Amino acid sequence: MSATTLDAPASADPNRWYLSAAPIARALVHLCVPMAAAMIVTAVYNVVNAGFIGSQHNTALLAAVTFGTPLLGIVMGVGGVFGVGGSSLIGRLLGASENDPAQAREIRRVSSFSVWGAVIAGAVLGGLGLALLHPLVTVLGANAAAVTATSQYVAVMLAFVPVMAAAFCLEQLVRAEGAARQAMIGLILSTVVSVVLDVLFILVLHWGVAGAALSTGLANAATVAYFAWWLQRTSTTIDLAPRWFTLSPAVVKPVLGVGVGELLQSAFLIVTALVLNNLAARYGDGPLAAMGVAVRIAQVPEFLVMGVTLGVLPLLSYAYGKGDRARLYAALRGSALTVGAIALTFSITVFAFRTQILSIFSTDHAVLKLGVTVLAAQLTAMIANGFTGLITSFFQAAGRALPATVMSMSQGILFIPIVIAGNLWFGLPGIIWALTATELIVFLIGAATWLASRPSIARALSTP
Repeated sequence: MSATTLDAPASADPNRWYLSAAPIARALVHLCVPMAAAMIVTAVYNVVNAGFIGSQHNTALLAAVTFGTPLLGIVMGVGGVFGVGGSSLIGRLLGASENDPAQAREIRRVSSFSVWGAVIAGAVLGGLGLALLHPLVTVLGANAAAVTATSQYVAVMLAFVPVMAAAFCLEQLVRAEGAARQAMIGLILSTVVSVVLDVLFILVLHWGVAGAALSTGLANAATVAYFAWWLQRTSTTIDLAPRWFTLSPAVVKPVLGVGVGELLQSAFLIVTALVLNNLAARYGDGPLAAMGVAVRIAQVPEFLVMGVTLGVLPLLSYAYGKGDRARLYAALRGSALTVGAIALTFSITVFAFRTQILSIFSTDHAVLKLGVTVLAAQLTAMIANGFTGLITSFFQAAGRALPATVMSMSQGILFIPIVIAGNLWFGLPGIIWALTATELIVFLIGAATWLASRPSIARALSTP
């Protein structure tokens, strides 16, 4: 990559213009609409995937997917450490390069460290998980009826952890350059490949949950190939070549400093899912199946909100790195209004048709009745989580490791005692509503942390 390319001005890159100078409304549309579209397609796929599995008329298979859900936390944790941390630093370097073009040269070292770090860490964790597969399945809470299916699902997912971690990381790096449309294409490509392979593996070959996990892994491999191809052909700053891999503290410290919050959040997600699965399993497979289906349905509006909170992160990073206080706060206001509108509109709509939607996945009256309650709790939690996610994105964009870590840890620390107390005092309803109570408290913590951080943020933005 030539020095001329590295030092190209922002105006030479259409995506960079949206980060640096576009009106906030246009910038948010450019960054958030493709992300929201990709996230909603992914959420719809999760629902369709549950439908494929549900078509086998085996409640144990649906329960197995629920038991295996913590593995997604592994992928998000490994990919998030390097992807979120790396993209946050890349965004700040891109913003700083408007005042000092030499800052752009550091990006190739950051991007190489991020991608290869995700692959190596994913390979280590995936290998350890496969070596300890049987005790792992037991810890996940699978009962005798679901242990075989859970083992199959978990084994295949573990084999693909390096690939899925790399896909998650690369998506963050692509978005760091403002290339939201390309990130959307990569995620939609993954979904299309997954659906095609689901039909083959589940409906034609009858491989059950193992087929569902295999289709997910192979779809992520296709996404990795697309992102690597696009970056190699188009990017003026990011370089994935191993020769740029570095362990320099100037790269490692800020990447891991922000990324560790994602890892802790994912670790707590795993622990809370284990606690939740083990508590809910005492009430039978029916509640687990209802929870799995309801959670997937609630992901539709939740992923739309995530599209905004994740989509705006590159804009926040860029503005912070540039020191553009007005643009930074304008982006925050615009995205907050968008999150509120989406969360309320879709929560009301989904809840209004809750019975009809749940009926698609199960005809069991008990599952349907419980699913309605779970869905109400999930939608309420999603509204609070949307604003919490926006606050967390800001701290990540600004490289504020401590507040970002506090936000990431709060949910896990609070959820465990709340769900245990809820189970003791209220039984199954206490388990169902524990997440809702936790999300509301975490939002309040986030708001207080944001207010406490504003003076130091103002000082940092005013420093030349």
